This record gives sequence, C-alpha cells and structure tokens, in this order.
Amino acid sequence: MEERNPILSIKNLVVNYGAIQALKGASLDVYPGEIVAVIGANGAGKSTMMNAIMGVVKRACGEVFLDGEPLAEKSYQVVKAGVSLAPEGRNVFAPLTVMENLQMGAFPLSNRKVIATELEKVFTLFPRLKERTSQYAGTLSGGEQQMLAIGRAMMAKPRVLLLDEPSLGLAPIIINEIFAELTEINQLFGIAMLVVEQNARKALMLSNRAYVLQTGNIILEGKSSELLHNPEIEAAYLCGKKK
Repeated sequence: MEERNPILSIKNLVVNYGAIQALKGASLDVYPGEIVAVIGANGAGKSTMMNAIMGVVKRACGEVFLDGEPLAEKSYQVVKAGVSLAPEGRNVFAPLTVMENLQMGAFPLSNRKVIATELEKVFTLFPRLKERTSQYAGTLSGGEQQMLAIGRAMMAKPRVLLLDEPSLGLAPIIINEIFAELTEINQLFGIAMLVVEQNARKALMLSNRAYVLQTGNIILEGKSSELLHNPEIEAAYLCGKKK
C-alpha cells in the first residue's frame, strides 16, 4: 500500500482566550485531494481551530504543518504558503464590488495571466458572480455572499481550502447548491479541504473523513460514511433523523 503524507497537519494545538482553553491539544491530518470535516456543537472550538491555522488567533502550544514544513503564524504568510479561508459569516468587503473582492483575494499572485486563469475558474463555478462583477458585495444575497467568500479564497490559488460554517444562515436549497459546488471544486481542481460545520449530516455527506470536536478536544475520528451511521454520533449530532 502506498504511503501518503498529509498536506496539512495540526499537532497538539492549544489556544487560550485568557483563562479559557478553547483548544486542548487538538490534532488532525488532511491528505492531498481529500475533504475532511470537523463537526461539533456550537462552542466546541471549531472556528478557533480555523483561526489558529490562519494565524488570526495565537497558538499557545502545538504546531501546524504544510507538506511537513512548519506553517507561518502570520495570516498573509499562511495565504502565500497555500492555505486560504472562507470565514464564518462570509465577511465579504461590503463597500467593494464583487470584482474588487475577488482581486483582493488574489494578493499573493503577481502574474496577471495566472490571476486571469483563477478568475475564470471562479466564474465557471459561480456564474452568478460573473453576472454581478460591478455590484457591491453588501447588496448580494446571503448565498451569493457565500459564493463570493469561497471565490475570494480560491483566487489565492490555494493548495488547502478552509471553510468555516459554509451553511450558516442559508436556506436549505442554497446549502445544497453550495455543497455541490464544494464537491465540484474538489473534484475539478484537486484542492484539499478542511470544513468545519454545525450541520453534521451535510458535512459527513460531503467529506471523506471527519473528526468530532467536543469542548476543545478531538474525541473521535474516522471515515465519514462510518460516522454517519454511528449511533452515538447520530444521537448527539444528527438528531436521529435523515434529511
């Protein structure tokens, strides 16, 4: 069996908010080309993990590796290294147009041809963004803003795409559309993804493998297809019913 090395690794990550320990030595791996989900209740530490990877919050202890090399702790260096985040709540630049938002995402790239290629990828995946290039981001619908947040993260040509609660605040039909597009991004471009998501069923159906985060600790990991039918996971996170 061919041995694979993870593209992204988190080892014993600890994050403190004053006296509160939000992450308590969490570890996980993301392998090239796969989608990994992190599920857990609100307040489990999912967004903290993403922000710690990106350098938005300070890592008190532990390390993050990209292709076996320590990942920088400043956000702009993380993006330049090949890791991008579509943040919780979308956080688009509301006073800027769709095109300006996408151009902001391309800041690590200097070659205009490469930028044009990445822009075309985004417009192919999200044709609605192409129709709204001159529209202010703050006037987009919630689903369109989520598309823009993902597109902006993709403009940096990431090797690993982080998605923090991509379904948050969206209608079910839009959630289905967004998750279908994430699958397409992964399959078309081979971009590895780490997705944190409260909608556990959707996350497990999207991903190859998953980790369960509870009060700052990874308590369970495995193939998503197996966790989807795990009675404990179903009772705790899937409400015991299918959607």
